[in-house]
Amino acid sequence: MSTTAIVPPNQSSFLRQVPQLTARARALITTMNLHYAGVALLVILDLYLIIHLVLIGQALKAHNEEALAQQGIALKTAELQAKPLRGLDAKLVDSTAAADKFYAKRLPYAYSQVAAELGALTKHEGVRLSRVQYAQNAALSGADALTEVHMDASVSGDYRPIVQFINAAERDKMFFVIGGINLTGQQTGQVNLRIRLTTWLRQPNGDDMTADLPIPNDSKSAVESEPVPVAAPAIPNFTARGGKR
Repeated sequence: MSTTAIVPPNQSSFLRQVPQLTARARALITTMNLHYAGVALLVILDLYLIIHLVLIGQALKAHNEEALAQQGIALKTAELQAKPLRGLDAKLVDSTAAADKFYAKRLPYAYSQVAAELGALTKHEGVRLSRVQYAQNAALSGADALTEVHMDASVSGDYRPIVQFINAAERDKMFFVIGGINLTGQQTGQVNLRIRLTTWLRQPNGDDMTADLPIPNDSKSAVESEPVPVAAPAIPNFTARGGKR
């Protein structure tokens, strides 16, 4: 008994085409075709690298622009900060000259000038200076030494002249700083004023009077005095040497 394998028609035709497909594949796999395939792969790789480089360049350009903008802002800030320092030497000379002029014109060099100016102010405004208490301490040292002088004064008079005296003390040619005021009394009658003033004594220069007045050495001492003359153990009697404004 013999058996015969029956091959389906489709499968039989496929098997018959296998040698042909193999031959075609062998024909395609030649040296030239392999070169073409390698070139194609290289072209694809080059395109990828070019696209990647373009993207990186755009990112670097944006980063560089941002860095340049930040550097520009930093440069502008540095220029603005350095602007006040330009011409600093000339400014120092001008400020020193202005300070020397202020010292010479508006700061006294002796207690007698302070007392005379207070007396002139009270006389001009029509009020009475009944008592002045002095205290001093050194403010600066060196060639431009200043002595800080505090005054606690009692002034009496009508209300309006008292107010005018306060305004005159603030605007006086001699530099006074008002540290506090205390008014007692009625606006229509006699008013008592207690005023605290501060000024600074400078060193006398060649244009000042030749007679130097001694200044108390104790920076914490307080000297109680009348306007003119002033009786104090460490301060000589004051005279109206400064005159009226």
